[in-house]
Amino acid sequence: MYPYLLPVFLQWDAITEMDEQNRPIHTFQVCHVMEPNQNNWLRSGWIQRQAAQRVYVELRFTLRDCNSIPWVSGTCKETFNLFYLQTDEPLPAGTRFRPIDYAKVDTIAADESFTQTDLGDRVLRLNTEVREVGPVTQKGFYLAFQDVGACIALVSVKVFYKRCPSTLRNLAAFPDTVPHMDSSSLVEVRGACVENAEERDTPKLYCGADGDWLVPLGRCVCSIGHEEMDGYCRACRPGFFKAYAGNTKCSKCPPHSSSHDQAATICHCDKGFYRAIKDPTTMAWPPSPPRNLVSLINDTALFLQWMPPSDTGGRKDITYNILCQRCDGSEGDGGVTQCEPCGPDLRFIPRPVGLTGTSVAILDFAMHANYTFHVEAVNGVTGLGVAVRSLANVTVNMHQVGPALVGVVRKDWASQNSIALSWSEVEPPPSDIVDYEVKYYEKEQEQLSYSSTRTKTPSVVVTGLRPSTVYVFHVRARTAAGYTAYSPNFEFATAAEDPDIADQGQVLVVVTASVGGFSLLVILTLFLLITGRCQGYIKARMKSEEKRRTRFHSGHVPFSGIKTYVDPDTYEDPTQAVEEFAKEIDPSYICIERVIGAGEFGEVCSGRLRKPGRMGIAVAIKTLKGGYMDQQRRDFLREASIMGQFNNPNIIRLEGVVTKSKIFVCLFLCVCVCACVRRPVMIVVEYMENGALDSFLRTRDGQFTVLQLVGMLRGIAVGMTYLSDMGYVHRDLAARNILVDENLVCKVSDFGMSRVLEDDSEAAYTATGGKIPIRWTAPEAIAYGKFSSASDVWSYGIVMWEVMSYGERPYWEMSNQDVILSIEEGYRLPAPMGCPVTLHQLMLHSWQKESNQRPRFNDVLSFLDKLIINPSGLLTLVNDVQSYPDSPEDMPDYPLFISIGDWLDSIKMSQYKNNFLAAGYTTLDSISTMSIDDIRRIGVCLIGHQRRIISSIQSLRLQLHHIQQSGFQV
Repeated sequence: MYPYLLPVFLQWDAITEMDEQNRPIHTFQVCHVMEPNQNNWLRSGWIQRQAAQRVYVELRFTLRDCNSIPWVSGTCKETFNLFYLQTDEPLPAGTRFRPIDYAKVDTIAADESFTQTDLGDRVLRLNTEVREVGPVTQKGFYLAFQDVGACIALVSVKVFYKRCPSTLRNLAAFPDTVPHMDSSSLVEVRGACVENAEERDTPKLYCGADGDWLVPLGRCVCSIGHEEMDGYCRACRPGFFKAYAGNTKCSKCPPHSSSHDQAATICHCDKGFYRAIKDPTTMAWPPSPPRNLVSLINDTALFLQWMPPSDTGGRKDITYNILCQRCDGSEGDGGVTQCEPCGPDLRFIPRPVGLTGTSVAILDFAMHANYTFHVEAVNGVTGLGVAVRSLANVTVNMHQVGPALVGVVRKDWASQNSIALSWSEVEPPPSDIVDYEVKYYEKEQEQLSYSSTRTKTPSVVVTGLRPSTVYVFHVRARTAAGYTAYSPNFEFATAAEDPDIADQGQVLVVVTASVGGFSLLVILTLFLLITGRCQGYIKARMKSEEKRRTRFHSGHVPFSGIKTYVDPDTYEDPTQAVEEFAKEIDPSYICIERVIGAGEFGEVCSGRLRKPGRMGIAVAIKTLKGGYMDQQRRDFLREASIMGQFNNPNIIRLEGVVTKSKIFVCLFLCVCVCACVRRPVMIVVEYMENGALDSFLRTRDGQFTVLQLVGMLRGIAVGMTYLSDMGYVHRDLAARNILVDENLVCKVSDFGMSRVLEDDSEAAYTATGGKIPIRWTAPEAIAYGKFSSASDVWSYGIVMWEVMSYGERPYWEMSNQDVILSIEEGYRLPAPMGCPVTLHQLMLHSWQKESNQRPRFNDVLSFLDKLIINPSGLLTLVNDVQSYPDSPEDMPDYPLFISIGDWLDSIKMSQYKNNFLAAGYTTLDSISTMSIDDIRRIGVCLIGHQRRIISSIQSLRLQLHHIQQSGFQV
């Protein structure tokens, strides 16, 4: 604010008055209202601009109401004018005042005016007005006030400019800053880190036109040995330490360690305690033994499970080793049972040492032997001068498994892909043998997965093997009492591949493929010429599925040969699922370019993934916002552990995850701020140029042919068929969760709500809470929380409707409750404009109330392939329901009503009964001829009600049509 300035050009009177507290008030007044043509000026002295670019003037004044002045002429005014003049130097004394040189700022009017009564009561009615002057570009300026016939007293004038005051933000100091003269632009100001702090990302603030600091970016963090306190970095107290720069608090020295100085960066171990060489400065001592070790025997497999130690030694690198001893039951000298380390034939799944989980499976026991297992917990300091063994143990008696009835297994013959086996029985079985089970796996394979086959005779031919490969075989019998134990291991190899035959086979394959490819090209060319509307991206990708060996996965047998989906929630440590199914990406390979959206857990960015020796590819990066909790991190990475299991061209592809280190990005608006506090967590997927399917279609309404839309639907069906075959339920299939690339290929995404089926492919997941997308969800899932592949088929029907309507909202403005009630009453979405009859029939088939009556995804895919190969089925469109089913059995189950009122009651639209009767619609026959325009004309204004009524009329029209064809009258 500028100091008070005396005027240098005076046509006003300088008067000192007393306010109501008897304090002197210096004013400038003018009140020549009785005289016409007033032009009185008051000018300030020269005011230096200083650093200001925009100047504000605050005026406090009083003004008399012209109506309260007796005998006043018509020249009385209740306003005055404000002007200004810019100069680089003060005007010379005696310079003639030229009003024409001054620029007008504004005409000032009073909110409140005083009267003669107010003067008698000594009531001072002050008005305050603020005006902006400028932009001011020269060194100084004058203010001028013009009176044109008012009775006014100017009490005070304040001249000031705005600035952003010095401040501390994110441990950085920012100086006083004056805004730009352009009010729409911000001033970028770089901050300086406070003492004992260091810069992580350049700290910045933006100064706004109103003097407010905006948009903080970047930050400083306290250096090692210091913690944040009241905006500054304070040294750690004795007994505390901080080994890393960051805004975390100083940590109390762990047990068995201490620090004696301020700003300690490490706590020294007490005598007898250790820290590993590569350890951070946290504490270190061996863990206590694992807890609650339990065993479970299933046939010849042993499962051990335990709980982590109660004392982890102050570390997080706990691993477990399985130590095994075998005791054959004989006693040596002194009556002590003879035991020895277990042999190499015993198999541990996943491995016997270095386990990060708390369970292990053990296979291939010898019969009639006792085993003792010790589970050892170790960490990074185990063995560093510490003689503590952290063991838990359990003894297993393998007598509880029935004896093996199969003796020696022989190889009768072997080819490149087959081995013939036979065997004999060791002893007469206690009961008749039902059949035999042959289990086999590649010798080099050390995972809990194998193949099996059954036979009723003591011989079998195992096919589908690889040439020149050694396989391990076990055989067991099944009697009425159950399975016996497996036979010992037997190893046999397949025959080597003949190079000459292989070359001939390769030539035959090449010739066959060439002829087939040429024929397919000719057919495809003729097809494109005939239809004329295919855009080149729809291709009949009819490929016969490659025969696979049946594999067990975690005890489940997918007879289709397709890999079974594994629910990440079944892992005790969810990070194991991420490590198993998602690749870790070096953060230096990622360059984030811009923010493209926001997700549940943080921003979504686009960027490039550049791996050494490979061309960079466009990717989308989902980030986890800073300050996350461990549960949020697990929930965020859960989707990656799901996506990593899928490999299909119509499923969004996971490139990998970033979980272990800091990342440098090209644009610092996405994750840099949160990356300074905790290490960044990211999910990297392929980039889909056209985004979500619903918004993509809404912006391109009517731009695609029906065949192109069917091609999009086929891509979605391919992805969902793949998921269904894996035993996977999506639960949130909708157009918003389908992504479209630059070639219009649709890919299923967003697996946050998905769950896994159990062994039975018809089983359903029962929801335990959470939000359900009502408009896309099957009735049984809404009512009972039961999700299945059949409920996904219902959702796919809604997606079909979205695609054919170019992204229109299902059920329009109807509330969720109305949607639920309408579906229960049999209402189904009508066909979108221009939708082929065949596609709407497929939608209706997908919306069957009984889930077992809906088609499977492979049926849907087969149906769409037939339409693409023979597009004539897409020519018949739904036009006001003028096409009818072939038989009455195909039409909707809709009762015949005897009155208009009954009909409206049945669809919960009885409030419109008088509308129909007043318009002359009194019979069912007259209603059947109504169109959507007729519905609007009689006064049905709500779109949801219009749709419900017209859909009901369509069903009624179908019934009347078939009744009339049968010779009856309504």
